[in-house]
Amino acid sequence: MSTRAGTPLGRSALTAFTWLVAVLFVFPLLWMVLTSFKQEADAYTDPPRLVFTPTLEQFAGVLERGFLPYLGNSAFVTVVSTVLVLLMAVPASYALSIAAVPGTRDALGFFLSTKMLPIVAAIIPLYVISQNLKLLDNVWALVVLYTAMNLPLAVWMMRSFFLEVPKEMVEAGRVDGANLPTLLFRVVLPVVAPGIAATALICVIFSWTEFFYAVNLTAAQAGTVPVFLVGFITSEGLYWAQLSAAALLASLPVMVVGWIAQNHLVRGLSMGAVK
Repeated sequence: MSTRAGTPLGRSALTAFTWLVAVLFVFPLLWMVLTSFKQEADAYTDPPRLVFTPTLEQFAGVLERGFLPYLGNSAFVTVVSTVLVLLMAVPASYALSIAAVPGTRDALGFFLSTKMLPIVAAIIPLYVISQNLKLLDNVWALVVLYTAMNLPLAVWMMRSFFLEVPKEMVEAGRVDGANLPTLLFRVVLPVVAPGIAATALICVIFSWTEFFYAVNLTAAQAGTVPVFLVGFITSEGLYWAQLSAAALLASLPVMVVGWIAQNHLVRGLSMGAVK
């Protein structure tokens, strides 16, 4: 007996619904791309003008306003903090899953509790500490904060991936005399490589789009891309076309990384979904 979703009408309805959801998700991105190629006057028309003469003037304007230093700061902070998170999260997750060290539940509870503090509650002490350490408007302050911000999430994610490694495989490695580095790098990590890629991509997205710490702890020297985008919101109004061009340029690195890692991301996020 076939289910309703298995009938031709059910499959057509499911396909139509899937396309509707996809269009709803893609529409804001498509609108941003179209607006970025418009003149400012065309971006304000009501109803919106779909036929217009494309121009690269807005992208040139974004570069003239000093976009590249902000892009460089975002890239540096994101890459360094993500590498630091992985260097600490991988051995920590191994210890909290496969090695089963004492106090595992307490450590996991501590990592989870750090995510329950609203970031707005920590900004004043963080500002004072950064000021005393002369780290205001310094990219290394953001590196430290983003590493601390993403580490608990990375540990929890990586632990779930490590738990999916067959115990028989680990025991076989130990019986063959593999020491801890050999067991970790030659037996366990190849199995959880998709999970590491998924964790890294999540950390990249969170670091790249973080705004609250960046706008409060940086200025002209260490400002990141989200801080740069705020500059288009002025008392005279919004520069929609130029803001769309800047947002498109800011989104491209993350979209490219996501597209490259999409296979690993799907495999990593689906690890353990099917027993």
